[in-house]
Amino acid sequence: MPELVSKTDSAVAAQTATTPGAVLSAEAGPPPGKPRSLWSDAWYDLRHNWMFLLSAGLILLLTLVAVVPDLFISGSVSPRDGDLTNHYLQKPELGHLFSAEWFGYDHQGRSIYARVLHGTRASILVGVMVTAVVTVLGGLLGLIAGYFGGWLDSLLSRTTDVFFGIPFLLGAMVVLNTFSERSVPVVSLSLAVLGWTQIARVMRGSVITVKQADYVTAAKALGAGTGRILFKHIFPNAVAPVIVVATIALGGYITAEATLSFLGIGLTDSISWGQDISAGKDYLRTAQYVLFFPAAMLSITVLAFLMFGDAVRNALDPKSR
Repeated sequence: MPELVSKTDSAVAAQTATTPGAVLSAEAGPPPGKPRSLWSDAWYDLRHNWMFLLSAGLILLLTLVAVVPDLFISGSVSPRDGDLTNHYLQKPELGHLFSAEWFGYDHQGRSIYARVLHGTRASILVGVMVTAVVTVLGGLLGLIAGYFGGWLDSLLSRTTDVFFGIPFLLGAMVVLNTFSERSVPVVSLSLAVLGWTQIARVMRGSVITVKQADYVTAAKALGAGTGRILFKHIFPNAVAPVIVVATIALGGYITAEATLSFLGIGLTDSISWGQDISAGKDYLRTAQYVLFFPAAMLSITVLAFLMFGDAVRNALDPKSR
């Protein structure tokens, strides 16, 4: 028996020596695949999230409407020209596909359906432009303040506190009142001047956490320059919370533009849902559809961006998994 055991052990040892991967594979299982990064994990989660798919589909549809609104209206219908003789407060009618009568006509005889579609462009443009400016400005200031620290951090942080203490809508009203013509760029920059503080705070906190990581210390030890460390090692690993905040805030900027237009301090050269809601409030008892359709379009748009941001937050935040 001892001799038999010895021969068996010798055979196993010989097999292991000739094919070491076989025993390792049997004991440890198949070799693991390439580890996925945070972004690949987030994309995998987003592709299987119904909330993300639904909101992304709505946003793509709204973007298409904003770019080519006439594609969704049959015939040549102007959102500015009205016919008081034939269409004064005409009720909605279900006619042919994409008919101008779908949502009825307002007190000036204008097609509400055409105005709702054309108003999409201004709202989405304002939301995207404000989000882009505040993300770049706030992200850059937060990156500098969080990485360098010291007196520079104190100066930028106190500046952020000053702007953060200004009421957002009240400050925007004061700024916009100085302009006689308020176009999309003017309104967007006015909102961005007061809206970058949250992004700056989020980026600063994220950079303070990331700059203590071992790979940043190793890059400094290897002689990497400040610019390379900031934009090669720190920024890609600190930007995820900023993206989450920016996507959620985009819907809020659309609401802010509609609120300012409702108060008569918003856009003057573009069709806005806020303007139509303001005009429709006077006919709330007699013609509710004048107010309902632009308000519903505004709610759907804001909800789509909020759902999109919520899905991105869940995908990029490991604690929520």
